[in-house]
Amino acid sequence: MGEILFKQRKRNWCGLPWTFTVYSYDEERLFVKSGVFSIREDEVRLYRILDISLKRSFIQRIFGMGTIVIDSSDKTMKCFELKNIKQSREAKEQLSQLVEEERQRKRITGREFMSDHDHDGYIDDYDDGHYH
Repeated sequence: MGEILFKQRKRNWCGLPWTFTVYSYDEERLFVKSGVFSIREDEVRLYRILDISLKRSFIQRIFGMGTIVIDSSDKTMKCFELKNIKQSREAKEQLSQLVEEERQRKRITGREFMSDHDHDGYIDDYDDGHYH
């Protein structure tokens, strides 16, 4: 696992980190860990992220938060949100940059995401032994 570049607990409606969900990412993966007694840990590879957007309700703006909405080609984490994040604009921009860098590193383009899905929705990582 690489160095964690972002780690933040999901906050409640007034900005206090009194929840049991933690969001984090490194240079290759985004992680969502939730639960108290039963812990669930999900991750998505950054190169699988197709779209990132930011929503900020009136209440979120008052408390300096936002929700990062992510659409991916991952089978279990297709569309999900990082809710009530402090400095959400900065986190979104950093994540967007990391996604682009990881796609370039793996030589993946947006067009390949749309055209190279196999029958279950996954992108073929290898074609003749080379990354797309």
